Amino acid sequence: MKKNDNGLISWKSLTFMAFATLWGFGNVANGFMYFNGIQVIFSWILMFALYFIPYALMVGELGSTFKNLGGGVSSWIEQTSTTKLAYYAGWTYWCVHIPYIASKGSGALKAFSWLVFHNAETFDTFKTSHVQIVTLAILLIFAFIASRGLNPLKNLTQIAGSSMFVMGILYIILGLFAPVVAPSGDYQNIDFSLKAIVPTFNVGYFTSLSILVFAVGGVEKISPYINKMKGDPSKGFPKAMLAAAIMVVISALFGTVAMARMFDPAVINATQESFDSYVANGAYWAFQKLGQYYGLGNFFLIIYALSNLIGQLSILVLSIDAPLRILLGDPKISIHVPQKLLRKNKYGAYINGIKMVVILSGTIILSQILLPGAASVLRALTKLNSVTMPLRYLWVFIAYYLLKKNAMDNGEYKFTKSQGAGKFWGLWCFIITLLSCLLGMYSDDKVTMVLNILTPVFLVALGLIFPTIRAKEDGRANTFVE
Repeated sequence: MKKNDNGLISWKSLTFMAFATLWGFGNVANGFMYFNGIQVIFSWILMFALYFIPYALMVGELGSTFKNLGGGVSSWIEQTSTTKLAYYAGWTYWCVHIPYIASKGSGALKAFSWLVFHNAETFDTFKTSHVQIVTLAILLIFAFIASRGLNPLKNLTQIAGSSMFVMGILYIILGLFAPVVAPSGDYQNIDFSLKAIVPTFNVGYFTSLSILVFAVGGVEKISPYINKMKGDPSKGFPKAMLAAAIMVVISALFGTVAMARMFDPAVINATQESFDSYVANGAYWAFQKLGQYYGLGNFFLIIYALSNLIGQLSILVLSIDAPLRILLGDPKISIHVPQKLLRKNKYGAYINGIKMVVILSGTIILSQILLPGAASVLRALTKLNSVTMPLRYLWVFIAYYLLKKNAMDNGEYKFTKSQGAGKFWGLWCFIITLLSCLLGMYSDDKVTMVLNILTPVFLVALGLIFPTIRAKEDGRANTFVE
């Protein structure tokens, strides 16, 4: 019988879904700032070839094999291993959002400052203590909104995300053609020689790799759509993933060239203060310059700042609410969580879980009062997120390794039919991710490095303690139900 394609997704549609989910202008800007301008091109190519493409195809096989489980990483771990590891996978997914939540308020304040003042100097002159207190207040306000089941910004999330995606593409196109349209603009000369493109493989290079890993991770979000595709998923999905990877490569490379026409890496890296300022403001300066090239003033800047402001605040609420529901809403996982955290209020929100989020994220926010300036806070949070967020990707590679080891690869699509090759790629990507996170903890700033080390250690330790507490509450031995 012919397969009914009504309501199914074509591989072309899935390509754009994957690209919009995975990529954004912030990835281009961070890569440019952290990897000395166009030298990031070399690193992007290696990262895509040796990490992103096999990562995406592994997710395809896992999603195809466990298509009836909704594509969740914790479900993949449970099917290939035990509920014990499934709990840790669910816990990791939740806990890495703690520093991410801490960064959203600061990002929103930065966007609001640019929207109102149209410059970096005003925000950068604010005292760190004042900025962090306001950031904490934002966290409390939006935690309250999440606890009341009210989220007026949820409906704006998709609009903000789509506009940010469009702005990123628009920047690349207009940035590349700016010298033709406005030849009198202030452009940088770009040296495309091999010597200029190949990076210096020093400590700074390897300790920044987590930025790139963080940028290309999260493709597992697309896995639920694998078996909702038109035609044969075994052919359509890898085609879509490869097409998305090519689009990401093109965006990264041409976006880097567009930024290289605007910014001089020597100026960016002149001092720590200069670097911090570019990391915090580089994206805004890029859109501001773009408007100047085309005689539109701050038009592009205002749209970008407004989109970013709405996006930061809506993601803040979603990040407080959604990961908690994933952790506490699955009975196979929540059986290892203290009973008090499972309490819901009359609005259906996990009220004690939200309080825990406020305490943990609030602690990170207040600890950064010790940093010297508002710009350094955003730089530190960017690096902290690049260290913690990729930890959730580790479970994807564990699940794939176990899938191949246990010969459970019976889905419609296979990345590789070889068990040996499958285990190699699972182990390879696991090692790359783990090393990038560990190396990314290093920083010349002692406060930042201590926070990079203690945050994941504390969150992991908390995940180990909770099952003991729950076992004591239930009057049973501290063992996991298999």
